[in-house]
Amino acid sequence: MESFTVGLGSRSYDIVLGIGLLDQPRAFEGVRDAALAVVVTNTTVAPLYAAELVQCLGRRHGRIHTIRLPDGESHKTWPTLNLVFDELLSLGADRKTILYALGGGVIGDITGFAAACYMRGIDFVQVPTTLLAQVDSSVGGKTGINHPRGKNMIGAFHQPLRVIADLDTLRTLPEREYRAGLAEVIKYGPIADAPFLGWIESSIERLLARDVEALRHAVRRSCEIKAAVVGQDEREAGLRAILNFGHTFAHAIEAGLGFGEWLHGEAVACGMAMAADLSAAVGLLPASDADRIVRLIDRAGLPVRGPALGAGRYLQLMRVDKKAEGGAIRFVLIDRLGHAVVRGVDDAQVEAVLEARCD
Repeated sequence: MESFTVGLGSRSYDIVLGIGLLDQPRAFEGVRDAALAVVVTNTTVAPLYAAELVQCLGRRHGRIHTIRLPDGESHKTWPTLNLVFDELLSLGADRKTILYALGGGVIGDITGFAAACYMRGIDFVQVPTTLLAQVDSSVGGKTGINHPRGKNMIGAFHQPLRVIADLDTLRTLPEREYRAGLAEVIKYGPIADAPFLGWIESSIERLLARDVEALRHAVRRSCEIKAAVVGQDEREAGLRAILNFGHTFAHAIEAGLGFGEWLHGEAVACGMAMAADLSAAVGLLPASDADRIVRLIDRAGLPVRGPALGAGRYLQLMRVDKKAEGGAIRFVLIDRLGHAVVRGVDDAQVEAVLEARCD
């Protein structure tokens, strides 16, 4: 077991990484006791890990209740969020209640948003069980739900008390979900750490085979990079936007196809391929480096070609992106491997990339 800190002053917290953490009380040391703890999970994860977590938490909380939500991105909605509120109210949850988000990114985002809103803010702990959640969505305090017109458009910044990333939970992850998580690992190389990009390239077969030591390094380095960025820019006023490399295109794919048709990581992978092409098209990045990014995404078994929504529809959806300013789309682009910038691009250049990269 190892840990490192997301430094945010009074809101700082630890990320605990290891194997078999769900039944190790020491992984939860420092999380305060509570008369009521509520584990929020979904119908897929609950049979695998809920009992184990509840047994571990029983040593520190007076009463523990489990909420099982429907599984999938299509359920990241107001009605699902209200299921959590209904349960909390029926349980008599108060400001001292702690929520535990046991699951992937959807569960983490919904639970965190519920915690941010209930009684104007209660504590929660992230217990991510997918690769994507362990390396990205559980860290940084972004919470929220989707709107039919845009991804994650309704939400709040609300930092967890702790993130507990148990690598054992990745053993039961379906192959498609696992590969989708690799997209967020790959992301960190182009935006912040060229040597890490090279390590991923040389280690991709081990990662695909779920080699524990390779996974440990991938999760650790990803979290270290994200923690450093979030520590400098908690609310995405500037630097933090680089973490959205590929996401502007990705969110358009998800909204355009209907949430849940593509997994988030699959959309991010394709979005990174598009963003790499755009970086080269505007003269920021050599074409050979853009190709290098795309090849790695392809080697990970992830999509590098987008759905044929039409360039006009892509642009319409991307104008809803949270980085857009005054209706102008702003993209995260790579100006050299290991460094990203955020800037606007002419629609004509974006359209050319979309036409070349979409089926």
